[in-house]
Order: sequence, then structure tokens, then C-alpha cells
Amino acid sequence: MSDTAFPRVDKRVLADDGDALHFCSTCAFSQACLSQGMDKSALMDLHVLVEHVGPLHAGDHVFREGDPFDAIAAVRAGTVKTYVIDADGHEHVLGFHLPGEVIGLNAIDEAHYPCNAVALDTVMLCRFSFPKISVLATRVPGLQQHLFRLLSRDIGNAALLAGDWSADQRMAAFLVGLSRRLAARGFSADRFQLTMARTDIANYLRLAPETVSRVLKRFQDDGLLKVDRRELELVRRDQLEALAAPILRH
Repeated sequence: MSDTAFPRVDKRVLADDGDALHFCSTCAFSQACLSQGMDKSALMDLHVLVEHVGPLHAGDHVFREGDPFDAIAAVRAGTVKTYVIDADGHEHVLGFHLPGEVIGLNAIDEAHYPCNAVALDTVMLCRFSFPKISVLATRVPGLQQHLFRLLSRDIGNAALLAGDWSADQRMAAFLVGLSRRLAARGFSADRFQLTMARTDIANYLRLAPETVSRVLKRFQDDGLLKVDRRELELVRRDQLEALAAPILRH
């Protein structure tokens, strides 16, 4: 068990586009603020609970499996990978968390984190004490509903790739899903960087690394996308959406 869950807060790090009445545009709780009818006093109460954590660098752990659970965190910048190590020492990637998404939700049922979370690049986090935010949620229905929504989304994402899908379908669903998640936070839907290694993508999709490379090359040869190292552009989004549709379903 590690004693470094959620590294110490750098007090110099502040939200760059939030204030006492607005969260950062990429914040996971932005939709639960004024748009959910949260009044100014409730919003300020929620802001008081926020601790800005970072920067974390590639390879730094946010928390490790077995660390005591006391907080959830919203990714403000960068990408966080969650994973577990099995009894044979093999890594299993559970997911990749982008700006505006929350990590730690799967620890609510237990008193400790059931997985590891590691920064893939330079990561900034907003840490929310779960005991404190739970108390506030009882007073602010919009916040409580949003917490349930985030938890439901987390469960749904984990089940997306559990079916008997082809390699092409899995890769298309991964890329389209990534595109949608980035677009929802104001980033480009068609041009983005794959911050995760191909081996991590393969692990997550339950494919061999060479299969991931082969599918990406075929997609590029067929004109569906352009790949330049980790830079990626979706060119024929309609065809990728069609491939992904059985998995994403919306």
C-alpha cells in the first residue's frame, strides 16, 4: 500500500478559466453548476472543496491499488491511465481518463482504491474530498444527480468493449469514443493526439499490439484517417461511426 495517494497540492496551481462562481470549462462538475440550478452560495461551497493537484509527470501515480479512499478527482489537463496487475504480474488497462473526466469513482463501494492510476503525460487534477462532497450533495440535488450520472457513465464505459466485437469495430469505437469525449469538452473532434502508447491501447481493447498497428495502417490506407506518429486525424468519420455503431449504440 502506498502512502502517496493524490500527491501534495501545489498551492501555486490555480484554475485558469474558473472563478468563485464558475468552474473551469473542462471541469467534470461544470454541468452540475448554474445549468443545474445551483445557486451562488452552493457553488461557492463546492469551490471550497476543490484542491488543485499537480503538475504530475508521465509515470507519476495519482493513487495505487490499496491506497485508502478519501477523494475523487477530476482531470483538468493531461491523460490518466487506470490499470490493475493480476496475480501473474500482467497489467490490464481499465481505461484512459481525459480532461473533464473523473477518477476514483470505482472506489466508492470500498475503503480503498481497487486499481492504480498513473499520469501518461503532464497531468493537473482537481481533488474533491468525497466525505465533504457527499455532505454537500445532500443539500444540493443537482450535485447529487450529477454524481450518479458520472458513476453511471463510468460503469457504462467499462462495459463497452466486453462483447465479441471485431478488431476493426473495437478500434473504430475507441477512436470515435475518444473523439466524442474530447469534443464534449471543447477540443477538436477530428484532430487529436493519442497520448497513450499503442501497447496500452492494445491492452485496453484486448488486442495484440501488432493488430492495433495493422488496423490503424489499414484505416489509413483506406482513407478513413491520417496518422503521423501520435497525431491522428479522422478523415472519413461517417465510415468510422458506422463501424463503431454496434458498440457505441448512439
